Amino acid sequence: MNKYNAPMNAGGKAGALKVFLLIAALSVLGYLVFRQLKGGASYVSEPQKVQLNYVDASFQPEMDMESALPILANPYRYEREFYQLVHDFNLDLLSHVANRMNLSDSLKLLLPEFYEEQHPYFAKMIFNDFVAMTDSTSSLYASWYRSEFSNAVEAFNEVASKYTCFVVNSTLSKLIETEAGQIYVKGAAATTPCGVALMEGLAPTIGRLKEKAARKDFERSKGILQERVEKAIAELATMEVRDRKGIGASKTTKFMGLDVSSTEMEMTAISIMKVGFKLDKQFEISLNDKAGLVIVTMPEPEILSHEVYPRIDKLDIGWLREIDQSDFNKNMDLLRREFRTDALRSDVMSKAKKRAAELMDAMLTPVVKSLNPRYAVKVRFIHIGGEERKELPLGAGKKPVTAGVFEN
Repeated sequence: MNKYNAPMNAGGKAGALKVFLLIAALSVLGYLVFRQLKGGASYVSEPQKVQLNYVDASFQPEMDMESALPILANPYRYEREFYQLVHDFNLDLLSHVANRMNLSDSLKLLLPEFYEEQHPYFAKMIFNDFVAMTDSTSSLYASWYRSEFSNAVEAFNEVASKYTCFVVNSTLSKLIETEAGQIYVKGAAATTPCGVALMEGLAPTIGRLKEKAARKDFERSKGILQERVEKAIAELATMEVRDRKGIGASKTTKFMGLDVSSTEMEMTAISIMKVGFKLDKQFEISLNDKAGLVIVTMPEPEILSHEVYPRIDKLDIGWLREIDQSDFNKNMDLLRREFRTDALRSDVMSKAKKRAAELMDAMLTPVVKSLNPRYAVKVRFIHIGGEERKELPLGAGKKPVTAGVFEN
């Protein structure tokens, strides 16, 4: 009996060892998988409770002002670059906030990782809000009124101010413990991370962009009519919008709290706007034999032309002459933009598409039916990335101004 028991006992021990090693390997593998699911190579898998103290730090953005202005002025044309600009700027803000909060190097290394997880969501919201404030047909007007790049910077400031706190708090909350959504810090110059990002990061960057934009706008306005431009036009105008508005502006000069001089101005303007389609962007007729359709593909409608005719109804100039030439230009530009804003908010674009579909059906259906009675005409509209944008309201001038647009 002993002759056969020895080999069997040795084999049993070897089998048990193999089972133990297998279980150990599976345990290590399971732990690695758990770490990967909880954040890969991250040093922490959940927000950490840390002691925060503000320290001095300077904001060093890497934004190229020269390239940023064309991107902001043409968001559809440079959509990919716009997303990258938002990405880099947000990371610069987060890095500055982390430096001011004196976070440890290990936590700073995690900031980009946590931001990257949310960047597509952040950038999409910012882009959608930014382009919602734009109009694809008014670059020429904006250049003439020296406002193209300046308006783009104002728009970026408005949108960035809206989302900066959300971006900063959402990212830091993955890294640092919060109480009721708030991050508390200590220090002589203590403020919120949101305040640091807005006041020390966004504000000075917008200031530098505005200075650069003002110079660019002035340079463009000087050369806008230096050369004659002729081009073939392939447009289909389907709607005409006529409107009338007025604007009132007043300026008052005070001395020791008393009004010593005042100037009032009232301006009325009529607007004639044509809405339709630029067929040189997209116009295609294709046949879908299986569905029995002749498909006409056209671009989305846009403003093709806009003529504004102003008239001064009242002009009472005070002895200090508070209103100057720039005020006339700003009021004229404000009226023009109000006309465009009202038109874009109305259903004129839907009406233009409906009218275009009716025209295509009227022109093509007889020809299509003669080829095959079962064919029908279908019109579809697609978005084509534009190269221009719509304007945003300008701020007040150097002197106090009160102005308001009214329907007339």
